[in-house]
Amino acid sequence: MRSAGRARTSRCARSSTSATRSGPASSTSSRPPSSPPIDREDLFRLSRSIDDVLDSLRDFVRESHLYRVPDQIRFTPLLDQVIVGIDALENAVRDLASRPSVVAQDALEAKKAGGAIRRMYQYEISRIFSGELTAEAMKQRELVRRLEIVGVAIGEAADAIADGAMKR
Repeated sequence: MRSAGRARTSRCARSSTSATRSGPASSTSSRPPSSPPIDREDLFRLSRSIDDVLDSLRDFVRESHLYRVPDQIRFTPLLDQVIVGIDALENAVRDLASRPSVVAQDALEAKKAGGAIRRMYQYEISRIFSGELTAEAMKQRELVRRLEIVGVAIGEAADAIADGAMKR
């Protein structure tokens, strides 16, 4: 019984060796099939940046509830750009494994959204500081600053995924 098991094992080993020489493992990719689409460092940077986006958005919601700023409709254009940036990051992550050639374009779109958020922040700060500095103005400033932090984190996530895709 033992010799039959050994013979079967050696046949399997030989057939798997010949399959690896001419089979799918000899494709043009130098990475093993189970490896992630980007290296660990870039994956960690991306994960940390996305976590920063989500944490800052959570803080924005919490603070907007606590501060009870009356004119919150002013934040809509900033939030629209946040949505654009998050959608672009989502597309980049989704395309990373299936369509890596598109990842750079998705990352660029996210980076542009992050830049737009930062520019909008500057205009909002200018508007806030052009009036009287009241408690309400400071509350608005804090909320706008929170969204600017989201824009920075979106830009950092876009950089991480673009760097990872470039290394492929």
